[in-house]
Amino acid sequence: MKLCVIGGGGVRSMFLAKSIAQKAEMLNIDELVFMDIDAKKLNIYGKMAKKVANTLCPSLSFSLTDDAVNAVKDADYVITTIREGGDEMRVKDERIALSHGVLGQETTGAAGLSFAMRSVGALAEYCELIKEYAKPECKVFNFTNPAGVVSQTLRDMGYDFTYGICDAPSGMLRSFEKLYNKEEGSAQGELYGLNHLSYFTSVKINGKEMLYDILENDEAYEKTDLRYFDKELLFDRKAILNEYLYYFYYREKAVQNILNADKTRGEQICEINKSMTSELERIDIENDFDKAFEIFEYWYGERENNYMASETGVKRKNKWKFDIFEKDDGGYAGVALKYIELSQSGKKGQMILCVPNGKAIDDLDEKDVVEITCDIENGKVTPHHFENIDEQNFELIRRVKIYERLASKAIREKSIKSAVEALTLHPLVNSYSIAKELIDEYLELNKNYTGDWK
Repeated sequence: MKLCVIGGGGVRSMFLAKSIAQKAEMLNIDELVFMDIDAKKLNIYGKMAKKVANTLCPSLSFSLTDDAVNAVKDADYVITTIREGGDEMRVKDERIALSHGVLGQETTGAAGLSFAMRSVGALAEYCELIKEYAKPECKVFNFTNPAGVVSQTLRDMGYDFTYGICDAPSGMLRSFEKLYNKEEGSAQGELYGLNHLSYFTSVKINGKEMLYDILENDEAYEKTDLRYFDKELLFDRKAILNEYLYYFYYREKAVQNILNADKTRGEQICEINKSMTSELERIDIENDFDKAFEIFEYWYGERENNYMASETGVKRKNKWKFDIFEKDDGGYAGVALKYIELSQSGKKGQMILCVPNGKAIDDLDEKDVVEITCDIENGKVTPHHFENIDEQNFELIRRVKIYERLASKAIREKSIKSAVEALTLHPLVNSYSIAKELIDEYLELNKNYTGDWK
């Protein structure tokens, strides 16, 4: 079986390689290709990923390439994780939004539309290559942000072999397992909503319902991403919230905290990645991997320990480390690998994916892409049906879904009108005048990527 990663020169490539290599033999993955158009990053982070994969699974054929056709040829599965425009464009996306007093976060905020404008065109080109050169039943797992808008747009363009993936829900379940000292895989959740806007209505650990136990547990507000929320809010919503809902329920605090901070999240990551890459450029990755790994662990630790710190004022306390040999949940690669595992085994299992709604959430369109708990059996994905959804939760989902529909229409049709309508309805913009100004500035910023809009 061949698995291809488009965007294999990203700084998270080692994590991907580790997760895939750990399960390669079990899943019959014998060929792994990391592809990236950035030769410098592929030569650094791709080589580090290859070293990890070769260490964990020497029998796995691992190659690096900048040739997309070669990468996807005869592939059974493809993971896409690209950043069109690089970190520098993210910084500009977010700063433009903040200059108008609205959230500049790259997925949930207005900047997400700008990012999607660049991402979708590139991903569509890869999807066309996959249709032509990959195996007929090839599945694509997209991790490129903003996953909600991107997944919706790709599906609207007819790429029904694509699935949006995110490691936030699975990461939260894993944090609850650790909280109660339970083994990996012991927690299952019932979740509905959209990417980065989702609600757990049930969390079972070893079959026991634990939702309200978790909500009552003060340790959960210290050791998991419940740290961003007031207990009263979670009980009021009758759910555990995706951490990105912080931006909706504490909107003015998030914006003010970012404005008060020395740097935005995008600026932090841009500086960290530049410093890390600059140091690693001077290292012979293949012959001095230990030194390269030491540099990587330091800088990536800086990145992780400051996650959402500027926006929330809350900093993670546990020192970040990366153990090549320790078993882990696999992050977003783990989501893709779980699908592969369930598809191969023929067993029925559950996972959380971004998929068309079908009949899962009443009053949303069947083609609306939602993030939801699904049953997987023989490769077939069936979203769970959720009844009696809290009307406040649904109203926020509905509003953002309308934004995503309009964003998809704008990108597919290069429509300025639809783009302005999208941001006007976005709860974190909620202004026609600001939306018009933002779209003008984003079109100017992205003109080399998007061409002319009308």
